[in-house]
Amino acid sequence: MRHQCLIYEGSPAKYLPGLAATLIEHLRANRRCAYFNSPAMVAGFRSYLAAAGIAVADEIARGRIVLSSAVDHLIDGRFDPSRMLEMLSISVDDALRDGFDGLWATGDMAWEFGSERNFQKLLDYEYGLEDLFQRQPALFGICQYHRDLMPFEACAYALCSHPAVFVNETLSRMNPHYVPRRGEQPSFSPVEFDRALNRLAAPCSCE
Repeated sequence: MRHQCLIYEGSPAKYLPGLAATLIEHLRANRRCAYFNSPAMVAGFRSYLAAAGIAVADEIARGRIVLSSAVDHLIDGRFDPSRMLEMLSISVDDALRDGFDGLWATGDMAWEFGSERNFQKLLDYEYGLEDLFQRQPALFGICQYHRDLMPFEACAYALCSHPAVFVNETLSRMNPHYVPRRGEQPSFSPVEFDRALNRLAAPCSCE
């Protein structure tokens, strides 16, 4: 389950320990690990890594960890799916060339998307990203969707366009709502959407 989404609401702080633990597991697997978010969230994530015993400055210097708030993927403040996918593909190649066995990356989509509100572009990006995962077996990642910051439509798209859902550092689930190819997306009401997420997060999901 290499292409996952994390859809959540409330404070992101409660999910940072799980993401930090996941990053550490990928470090142990000799994968370069990248975290993309706002400056405040990057600082908070860095603190969780340090609390877990990671010498963050040393790992960054060695190229094993990348913590970034750069918005080079935006063009005039607007999201460009092709540019983002090209940069990610190059990053995978760079990691392999530098002696790593792959790249694990996670980013907050509200931050990555900038001021753009054309969420069809977001869907284009996610399906393009899944194509990249299929072409690049050394790529692993989690797309974060904060429901308090993203419109409901964008979060519903996220559920339909990811093969797997990240629950915590010890639990990820295959996504029964995944639509393998772009087409007519299933329609969720907010209540149905909440039920779907709750079933996926349950200890014994049986859907």
